[in-house]
Amino acid sequence: MNELIKLQLDETAEGMERALVFADNELTKIRAGKAMPSMLDGIYVDYYGASTPLSQVATINTPDARTLVIQPWEKPLLKTIEKAIIDSNLGLNPQNDGNVIRLLIPPLTEERRRDLVKKVKDEAEKGRVVVRNLRKEANEQIRKLKNDGVSEDEMKDGEGEIQKLTDKYIVKVDKLAELKEQDIMTV
Repeated sequence: MNELIKLQLDETAEGMERALVFADNELTKIRAGKAMPSMLDGIYVDYYGASTPLSQVATINTPDARTLVIQPWEKPLLKTIEKAIIDSNLGLNPQNDGNVIRLLIPPLTEERRRDLVKKVKDEAEKGRVVVRNLRKEANEQIRKLKNDGVSEDEMKDGEGEIQKLTDKYIVKVDKLAELKEQDIMTV
């Protein structure tokens, strides 16, 4: 196979891997009724004028399956962290006792579970769309190589390899979504 096509395949595989990691991160943010420190990954607090991830200014523990305990390294941060959690629209009510913040994760209702499964399907579809767009871009790049002396057969082989990569990553995205749906629907 032509070196330029191999290079395009490698670039596309890297892009698809990034898309898979992104989809996984987005699915992780969807709350499945269990307390997980990763639920708070998107929360930033004002720390001496800098927007800082919550995990870098506090310890986050899960004493049980329905509770998150956030212990800031500096007590004055309690109010800032509490406000950041409220503003994050996670639907959690922080309980500040002056030393730590407790977040009680409410059990999911059947209706809420169905809504979350829809959200999982939407995120998975976004992941599949990104993978397909990468396939389209890669195929366009391969077709442009015709001007560089790449034969029709090599182009067809390259497009076939891109399709195999696409299929592989779409299956991976589907698998992530399936696992998340099972996690959500497990009572």
